[in-house]
This record gives sequence, structure tokens and C-alpha cells, in this order.
Amino acid sequence: MPGAGANYILSVDCGTQSVRAMIFDTEGRLRSYARVPIRPYVSPRPGWAEQDPDYYWISLCEACRGLFRTSEIPPSALAGMTVTTQRATVVNVDTEGRPLRPAIVWLDQRRTEGQPLPRGLWGAAFRLTGNMETVAYLQAEAEANWIARHQPEIWERTHKFLFLSGYLIYRLTGLFVDSTGSQVGYVPFDYRRHRWAAPWDWKWKVLPVKPSMLPRLVPPAAELGRVTHRAAGETGIPEGLPVMASASDKACEVLGAGCLDPSLACLSYGTTATVNTTHRRYLEAVPMIPPYPAAVPGAYNLEVMIYRGFWMVNWFKEQFAHPERLLAEERGLEAEVFFEELIRQAPPGSDGLILQPYWSPGLKVPGPEARGAIIGFGDVHNRAHVYRAILEGLAYALREGKERQEKRSGIKVEELRAAGGGSRSDGALQITADIFGLKVGRPHVSETSGLGAAVAAAVGLGLFMTFEEAVNRMTRVGSYFRPDQARHDLYDRLYRKVYRRMYDRLRPLYEELSRTGG
Repeated sequence: MPGAGANYILSVDCGTQSVRAMIFDTEGRLRSYARVPIRPYVSPRPGWAEQDPDYYWISLCEACRGLFRTSEIPPSALAGMTVTTQRATVVNVDTEGRPLRPAIVWLDQRRTEGQPLPRGLWGAAFRLTGNMETVAYLQAEAEANWIARHQPEIWERTHKFLFLSGYLIYRLTGLFVDSTGSQVGYVPFDYRRHRWAAPWDWKWKVLPVKPSMLPRLVPPAAELGRVTHRAAGETGIPEGLPVMASASDKACEVLGAGCLDPSLACLSYGTTATVNTTHRRYLEAVPMIPPYPAAVPGAYNLEVMIYRGFWMVNWFKEQFAHPERLLAEERGLEAEVFFEELIRQAPPGSDGLILQPYWSPGLKVPGPEARGAIIGFGDVHNRAHVYRAILEGLAYALREGKERQEKRSGIKVEELRAAGGGSRSDGALQITADIFGLKVGRPHVSETSGLGAAVAAAVGLGLFMTFEEAVNRMTRVGSYFRPDQARHDLYDRLYRKVYRRMYDRLRPLYEELSRTGG
């Protein structure tokens, strides 16, 4: 239980690459930190991405114990804790809360084609609006449909169908409960009202999930439960400590970057690159693709995603960066440190090399037929040009997403905040500022999602009265990157005259590749 005057917050972030345990104070300062690297997934078959749910829990326990071994903040000074996790990773558990199969990780590519499409009024509505193909795509992507078809005995024994957040909260509290802010994936969730879908909703008709299989939901900043005796023994967290609801890692990242106003956009330079704005009204940047729940109760994150976003930096490292990898090994550093020199070796615009970053397709914009492309090669180009073109291509795609959001909301974005691992690169953020023509702020801590989760917890614990007060106190910009007008003019021409035209020109070729199996 928290001691008298306790005002520190334990924030646990279970991401794709690692589990981090952090202690924040009410000024948003990161006072203690422990990180446990994890293997993102295993692939029993090509395209599959799975992981043992207990592996996540064991890693969380290791991170928390490591944190308390080195922290100057005693556990008794904690007012509460919170957990944020990667999105859309699902876990089937039995009546005792034991996993029935490996978790299907969000990077999984298996599909379940040929599901029965909605009929009756819903079917007529989808056909009339031209959205039946979108519904079929969502059905095929849903993990629940794959498990029910290919592992019916597992589905029959499933007591609860949880996201990773709900599973870890169960391990901490013994309760099947989760935050509305963590419901991002193929489940019957009402994204407009932030609750499970009404009984008549079409989502129940295209998924095998029953209401009894889902956890109880509470909004961000509400109490989820208390740390049990068993969890305390395994983690070192004080027994009885309040576990407060936050949201998914992306939503917490937006909050930790201080982006409460829709004129302030958060760019997430993570495995998936995103542009997010926070709104108090329901908006869809693309029809049928809902805004995700924000880490603020009743608010929405309007989001455009670039799948495999800054994963492309890792792709470049594996395929083209042998010299930098050797140098990094010799000096005990990460190879990405030396990529900053590659940025400087190629000029803005990469001497006419333009990259379209669709290494993994989307649902509508781009569509499922999309592929990655690099055009404009000449004998002048080398590895440095390719690397810079990756960063420029990602910024072009995110700028396009930002403009789509502005068109839908009628609110102009005036400033950017950048979070995620890729935001550590000064070169990447300067390119972003030059392409957008906007000031880019880098938050004062790199663990933005952990900070955002702590902000939500701080409000729920009564350390602040409102989210606005908590954000003003706990978040701030550490450094700014301002656009150079000459570089922006160059990028603006390339964006409007070349990049914006690439997808429409190449789409027929992508579709032909899909038909021929290329």
C-alpha cells in the first residue's frame, strides 16, 4: 500500500522490443528506469508472429525487480501504478486465467478468407456504401476468426479473449478488467461510445466473440484493481498498490508528448509510424476506419498509420549497413548512431531519389495491394541516398496523413511533437521539420508512452484535478527543430509534383503484382 505523502508513479510499458519499468514524479521527471529486452515474436510458420504470454509477464516481473534494486525511490513512496502495452496482441485464457495458446502478436500476417459476409440490413447498407470489401478485409484480419476456424477446441475452451493489456492487468490484480483506452484491434468495440458494441451491432455478426468472453472496461484514470499478494511476491510491487487505467502505447505517447489540442500533432517514429491528433468529437480520417480511444476519457486519437514505419531503419541496417554495424560493435554503440553521418552525406531531396514507404500494405489508403517503391535511381546514388530517402519518404507519408486529418476535422495543425525510438535522430527530426514546414518539438523524455501512462494515473490518483493540469506540469519540450525555408520549398515541390502522384500511378502495377502472385 502507498505510504503517507506518496506521490511517485510506477509506469510499466510493454512494447514490441522491450518491457520498461519507470518511476515518474509529479513534475514528469523520470526518476528510475529498468529495461528488459524481449524477442518481439517467434514464427512457427511464415507470416506468423506469436509469443508466450507468460514471457511478457516474466519480463515485466524482471523489469520491476530490477527497477527496485537500483532505484533511490522506495516502493512505499509509490502512490500507484499503471500499465501500457503494444496494441492488438491477443491472448486466450481459460477460467483460471491460464493462456490456452501463444499470444498472436500485432505483426502477425495470417488471414482467414471466405468468412460469411453480413446479410440483411447490414449487408444492404455495406453494399450501398461500397464498404463490403472493407468488412471482408476486417473479417479476414481478425485473430478470433482464425482461431475459431483452425483451432476450434481452443476457442471452445476460451473463457476470456483479452488484449495483452488485459492479460497483464489480470496477472497484477486477479481481475478480468481493462481500459477502454487499450481496445485497439478486431473485437466488438464501439469506438464512438467507448464501450462494447450494442447487441445489434454488425461486429458481433462477423466475429465469433461472445459478450461473456470480454473483460469489464473502465475509462483511463479509473482504478482497475489492486496488486495481489501473489503479484507482489513475483514483481516486488507493494501489495495493495492501486493499478490505474491508462491506454495503449500509442495513445499514451500522444498524451506524454503533450498533444491535447488538435492543432498539435504527435508523430510516432516507432515500429509503426503514425500521425495522431486528439479530438473531442468522433471523426474518421478514412471511412470505416475509426479513431482510436485516447488516453483521456471520452476523447479520440485521429490516426493515420504507416505500417513498418521506422522498422524500415532496421531493414536498412540489416540489408545495407554492414560498415556501421561493425563500427558499432567495435565501440559498443548502436549502429543507428552512425546513421546520422549518412544523412549528412546525401543532400535534401536525395538527388531525386523518392521512396514510397509501403513495405507493408494498409487497408484503404494505401490499399491492401500497395507495395514499397523507390524511383529516380542514377549512378550518383549510394547507400546514404537510400537511407535519407527512407526518412524523407516516411515524412512525406506522414505529411499526407496530417493533411487528410486537417481536411476531415477542419482544424489546421500548427506544431508537431515527435516521439518513439526514431525521434532520437536529430537528422530525422530536421528532415521532418523541413518537409512539413512546421516546428517539431522533441519531448523532454524519450519514454513518452510511459510518461503519458503516468499522466493518466496521476489524474486518477488525485495528484492533479484535470488532465490539462497534469499535462502542463508533467510534459514539456526538450528541444525544437525549425524548418529551413529553402529546404522546405524544395521538399514541397517534390512532395506535390512527385510523391503525391506515385501511388495513383503505381497502383495498377501493384494490383497486377497481386494478381500474378509477385
